Amino acid sequence: MTMLSLRWRPSLTYFPLTQFTSLQLQSQSLNLRSLPCPQSPICFPSNKLFPRPSSALPHISTSLCSFNGEVEPYLRCSMPHKHLRVAVLLSGGVDSSVALRLLHAAGHSCTAFYLKIWFQEDFENFWSECPWEDDLKYARDVCGQVEVPLEVVHLTDEYWKNVVSYIIEEYCCGRTPNPDVLCNTRIKFGAFMDAISSMGFDYVATGHYANVIHPYSDKMDEPSVLRISQDMVKDQTYFLSHLSQSQLKRLIFPLGCISKDEVRRLAAKFDLPNKDRKDSQGICFLGKIKFSEFVARHIGEREGIILEAETGDFLGKHRGFWFHTIGQRQGLRLPGGPWYVVEKDVKNNIVFVSRNYFSFDKRRRLFRVGSLKWLSGLPPHQTSQLQCKVRHGPGFYNCSLQWEGNEDDRKETAVVHLSDDDQGLAAGQYAAFYEGRTCLGSGVILESWDDQGFPVCTKALEIARMEDKSKLGNPVKIKGKSDSPQVYNPTDGTAKHHEAGRGSQVASATKQRSRTVERYAVSIFSFNWLQKFWQK
Repeated sequence: MTMLSLRWRPSLTYFPLTQFTSLQLQSQSLNLRSLPCPQSPICFPSNKLFPRPSSALPHISTSLCSFNGEVEPYLRCSMPHKHLRVAVLLSGGVDSSVALRLLHAAGHSCTAFYLKIWFQEDFENFWSECPWEDDLKYARDVCGQVEVPLEVVHLTDEYWKNVVSYIIEEYCCGRTPNPDVLCNTRIKFGAFMDAISSMGFDYVATGHYANVIHPYSDKMDEPSVLRISQDMVKDQTYFLSHLSQSQLKRLIFPLGCISKDEVRRLAAKFDLPNKDRKDSQGICFLGKIKFSEFVARHIGEREGIILEAETGDFLGKHRGFWFHTIGQRQGLRLPGGPWYVVEKDVKNNIVFVSRNYFSFDKRRRLFRVGSLKWLSGLPPHQTSQLQCKVRHGPGFYNCSLQWEGNEDDRKETAVVHLSDDDQGLAAGQYAAFYEGRTCLGSGVILESWDDQGFPVCTKALEIARMEDKSKLGNPVKIKGKSDSPQVYNPTDGTAKHHEAGRGSQVASATKQRSRTVERYAVSIFSFNWLQKFWQK
């Protein structure tokens, strides 16, 4: 078990009523008292992390929220047929608040936890704009409505070590990690879950849009199953796809059977203090800090050049390859676009761009995936008729897996074949695999594209290897994009335009299809959290 130091600050720990306080701060160490529960009180064992207090709180009876005919149909994913002791992770947002109220309405004994996961002194000037204090106030008010105790947990050290430092390391290697997946596996359902493992809670609940199907009590040896939520657009199984079976078995997601619109209606019905609050977006530990500012503070800046992949033309300069990701459009500041980042040379600090990122001769249906983890603990029996998500959102691809290595290997790496092209594959992101509505697991994307990457011409590669880039002089004057798409010639490493005489109708149709694909791909990219942080 991971031993943590959970630090409570008296000024930040709120309880709706003093008699419901279950924490007591003594010499900066945590002492827990038995939580009030009318039927089966929670008894916390004594250990070094949570020493038993010298006295216990008197037993207090609490009345359960009576079922309302309009609320009861929404309790299908809250296990209303049982009486459970549930630790609810409360963020201050609408989703987790409605999840808490549903669990309370189902008759469970709930304790809410607010995770304060990241604060760094270097960013103290930015935190005046961080909404975490508002989040905590909303969480306190939501708990106060139904007299549920709220406890504030500081996991800053754990979050820095297991999430933030990993993100920095991955960007330095030219990859694009996903902090949401890491936060779920390593913090919310990792460090936090380990810390409360001996506290008597039956389950941990959050406001995720996902559905966990647990086996019947007489078949507890069978695995729990993660399934897509009722709301396909809000479904968050992608972010939960890298959990282990032991983590999954301890989870409840009350919103798995409810759509986002219904959650908003329930928030109004419960008259929640945050019922009109907008959904949060972006990386949880940044608040309102721009991602580029975070990267600059922790990785720094190193000037490099931008080259056109097809011609090798010197187009401009950048602050460091780690500020850019494959498929990025915003932030390049190049005229005559749109331009897209198509490749990066990590060793030489080069960013390759192209205006033909969505042309049909750039097929992207094949990539390798590693660090595979299966929610059941075992790889799927059949691998030829699966579905795949390469980012959060409602879009799926039909796909197949081909294991690498011998049958005796642990099958931790595989080659993925997609049924259609995808222009947004980025090393470091996750690919989640499904069979019908069941999420099977996920792995980390290692390499993209069918060959070695987006085709980069010989001239561009030679310039990238130049030691003295000052010899390039000034960037070239960028001309407007030609109406006819460029075709890469692998023989001589050059890009040429189609001849006009090959049929204007074909060229016009190709151009129109390319624009349609571009609009579709850009709409998919709106689901990618990373795109929000490249805008200057």
